[in-house]
Amino acid sequence: MGHVTTANHNGAAPATKSDKQDGPPRSARCIALVGPYLSGKTTLFEALLARTGAIARQGTVTDRTTVGDASPEARAHAMSVEMTVADTTYLGDAFTFLDLPGSVEFQCDALAALAAVDAAVVVCVPEPRRLPALQIILKTLHEQGIPHFLFVNKIDNFQTPVRQIIPMLQPASARPLVLRQIPIWKDGVATGYVDLAQERAFIYRAQGPSEEVALPEAIKPREAEARFQMLEQIADYDDALLEQLLAEQTPPRDLVLADLARELKAGQICPVMLGSAQNGHGIVRLLKALRHEAPFVEETRRRLGMEKAASAAQVIKTLHTTHGGKVSIVRVLAGTIAEGNVVQGATGEGRVASIVALSGETMRKRGPGQSGDTIGLGKLDTIGTGETITTGKKHLAQMTNLKPPEPVYGLALELHDRKDDVKLSAAIAKMIEEDPALRLDHAVDTHEIVLWGQGEMHLRVTLERLQRKYAITAITRQRQVPYKETIRKATEVRGRHKKQSGGHGQFGDVVLDIKPLPRGAGFQFGDKIHGGTVPKQYIPSVEIGVKDQLAHGPLGFPVVDVAVTLLDGSYHSVDSSDMAFRHAGRLAMSEGLPMCQPVLLEPVMAVKIAAPSEATARVNAIVAQRRGQILSFDARDGWPGWDTVDALIPENEMDNLIVELRSATAGAGTFSAKFNHLAELHGKLADQVLATHGRALP
Repeated sequence: MGHVTTANHNGAAPATKSDKQDGPPRSARCIALVGPYLSGKTTLFEALLARTGAIARQGTVTDRTTVGDASPEARAHAMSVEMTVADTTYLGDAFTFLDLPGSVEFQCDALAALAAVDAAVVVCVPEPRRLPALQIILKTLHEQGIPHFLFVNKIDNFQTPVRQIIPMLQPASARPLVLRQIPIWKDGVATGYVDLAQERAFIYRAQGPSEEVALPEAIKPREAEARFQMLEQIADYDDALLEQLLAEQTPPRDLVLADLARELKAGQICPVMLGSAQNGHGIVRLLKALRHEAPFVEETRRRLGMEKAASAAQVIKTLHTTHGGKVSIVRVLAGTIAEGNVVQGATGEGRVASIVALSGETMRKRGPGQSGDTIGLGKLDTIGTGETITTGKKHLAQMTNLKPPEPVYGLALELHDRKDDVKLSAAIAKMIEEDPALRLDHAVDTHEIVLWGQGEMHLRVTLERLQRKYAITAITRQRQVPYKETIRKATEVRGRHKKQSGGHGQFGDVVLDIKPLPRGAGFQFGDKIHGGTVPKQYIPSVEIGVKDQLAHGPLGFPVVDVAVTLLDGSYHSVDSSDMAFRHAGRLAMSEGLPMCQPVLLEPVMAVKIAAPSEATARVNAIVAQRRGQILSFDARDGWPGWDTVDALIPENEMDNLIVELRSATAGAGTFSAKFNHLAELHGKLADQVLATHGRALP
């Protein structure tokens, strides 16, 4: 990707002697900005670009002037709905920043991108109710071994003292949170900070670099306390530093800084920085920490087990542009990718038609991508998001298995214009390439087209994009529940089909025994024909006729768990035929099923809900309100402070479950569901279903 030269007149900090780069240019580092919804990631993204001179001035989300969240859907909803990429340089070092969505409904974008980053900055605000959402993100980074900083944003709005913030946030992190700064307060306002590693104080300047000042006398005791605590934490992984502390020696700053960098890269600690992205406070300090401590692509290759690869890149996002066609955004991990190169993917290959640099929604042509660069490759039609690609002759082992999350929210689609039927499948296929968390199903039982996703907002944005990019307007409604019916008593019935219309007539005559089967047994057909009363060649046609009628029972739904036995019948040597016996079987079932006490069946789902422990009581109430049966609840394995609830919930009660669950858990709760069994439905609920979808018996 192309890189933008830093300009000090845009607020970039001037280089100091220790900051200046020696030797040849270093490879670009790729840094992901992640964090819970409304934590300020896009504002931090904008501030980083402004501080490094990549943009002339810092835009705002409210004014819709940011590089990130540039799509019409993102700006309409004032939230990140897809990954945004931008390059910049800081003091001679190249960086690519990825602004990743914070809402759990758009997390698939983040999961794909994280596979190839060097480090992450987790943006958060110190609010207890948002800790579970923060824990989800930190656990993902921890499991993937991605070095990460914590940037505690909106310091100007802090209501909690910083000395209490770290203990409050620590339960969300499997790694020790190491406070790197403490704020300088004046009249209740954070006016600056003290860098604990360097023992230097700075005063914030509005939209400009901070100014170094002498360490205020009033803050020295607190600084000494906080610095010693930081040193104790990093000494847990450095015996030499521990010995110095025990001997009450002051460790040299170079050793402290080296330890912080080494332990970050090793995944032993998570450094914590403070600031206000909106006001540009703490941005330069964060940039310097990234410059000095974040790993390069060579270390990332080792972490990913790709150190021997001569050529490798990871596809972190797929786009379908209006004029340029398909663009695959990749992070080059080893080697060079040039226009015209043939690349091998997981199952296919493609020729690179073009190479572009990206900055928000802007693309421009550029030269070959070197190791470390994040670039867009044109027209790789057979390559998908999450694939590891190479310009070599052999396929590479895939670094990740990008498994999209199971859908939790679905809507039935009807097209405003029936001529769009053909266009819909092609358009949705492209959108699923861009966002693998989407799924389009053609429901066999209800004959509906159902669009599935991660929540109400996820599908709303998808449908808005469908209309904007492909001019397809879809009407949505709640999807139908695939009700069934069965019988509770047996009967014996005759079905005779006789028709004379000149020439050969039609004659088929059968006697059927219809019996209920245990739930889940399905359909069974047999015969007890003796003496050829129904010739053998016609028996399969009787079964077909029986199945025809079972597809639409007396209540209006498919009939299940039924055994049908052909007992007797008669035939005509001239007028009998396969079609005649098929009609006879259908007639017998049509007359017999209403006499067998038909009953409505509703599908019941086995649901596993995961939620923070403090919300378990609310989750239980939600299940009960939806006619659910709680089977068990237990601590969630590997998730301190979380529970899982196992329950059975009728499918008719599953609509909007994810909406209510997230409302009760500050967006953190989730569930998985699968069909469990069919249960009888009686009373008013059954009457309502029959009045709406089926037909009541006379």
